[in-house]
Amino acid sequence: MNTFGNIFRLTSFGESHGKAIGGVIDGFPAGIAIDMDFIQNELARRRPGQSAITTARKEADAVEFLSGIYEGISTGCPIGFVVWNTNQHSNDYDNMKEVFRPSHSDYTYTQKYGIRDHRGGGRSSARETIARVVGGALAKLALRQLGIRITAFTSQVGPFKLDKDYTAYDLERIEDNPVRCPDQELAKEMADYIFKIKGEGNTIGGVVSCVVKGCPIGLGEPVFGKLHAALGQAMLSINAVKGFEYGRGFGDMEMKGSEQNDIFYNDNGHIRLRTNRSGGIQGGISNGEDIYFRVAFKPVATVLMEQPTVDINGNETILKARGRHDPCVLPRAVPIVEAMTAMTLLDFYLLNKTTHL
Repeated sequence: MNTFGNIFRLTSFGESHGKAIGGVIDGFPAGIAIDMDFIQNELARRRPGQSAITTARKEADAVEFLSGIYEGISTGCPIGFVVWNTNQHSNDYDNMKEVFRPSHSDYTYTQKYGIRDHRGGGRSSARETIARVVGGALAKLALRQLGIRITAFTSQVGPFKLDKDYTAYDLERIEDNPVRCPDQELAKEMADYIFKIKGEGNTIGGVVSCVVKGCPIGLGEPVFGKLHAALGQAMLSINAVKGFEYGRGFGDMEMKGSEQNDIFYNDNGHIRLRTNRSGGIQGGISNGEDIYFRVAFKPVATVLMEQPTVDINGNETILKARGRHDPCVLPRAVPIVEAMTAMTLLDFYLLNKTTHL
């Protein structure tokens, strides 16, 4: 399955070391002004080689739109786009052609399809997320007209983590450091730690948190189309994601219902909540409060140190991977989390338009 969404749909294609990554977007509303600089900036936030704590691969990641936009405005027709790959070092992966990297998809891809593109991970590479970021940037442009704003940020890297609620931080400052953490001092500790891990040839994981402001009441369905379930599915489709938690989630399991409940009150004629432990979603439907959730990312599976494994014939061997890999995916995962959130919300907003005639 390479298609995401219901009404707003993204179909992506391409491999890490193929000619290009691209996609086709169906169901994007007509009449939306397309800010090319904004879209390219979103890709720049995701691209490799942007700092000393990311992969050294150098790619411009310049998007070329092929259809669906005329004179800077969306036409309602399918939007086709492509980003050309220009800086592959395929020979770096020759020693992995017949060997399975521990905890990587090498083994499962081979068992499922009987063939795999070992160069950079092929289709399993996070380079595929370029298409998601383009789709997400377009969705953000549409959501901007509805007053919906999405901000993701790095909240934990290894043992270093934010110790306050997101409301205690200035989320406007996440781009002030290469880790994309709103706490500037903690961000430096995170960056130093990632750089140290990189020097060891190792990798580290962490958590990306996301906040949605301005989401209208009513997005999501009561049973199988719950909004939080859709967001969870979107996040769990991202490379290296191991967990999803919305609202207070696991954090409030020691509390009783009377303590955990979000109490309603009348705010000058508007029904509001005194707390937001629900994370902006109740009964699978958005309630108008901030939507917030956390996404756990595992350490990158490809480590640049010797590890025992087996080859395609089951023979035990030792692998020392080569190539250019992220020691921590968190900084580059932030715009991907935002993109998947934006596409999900736009899709559910359009679905909600079918509720009433």
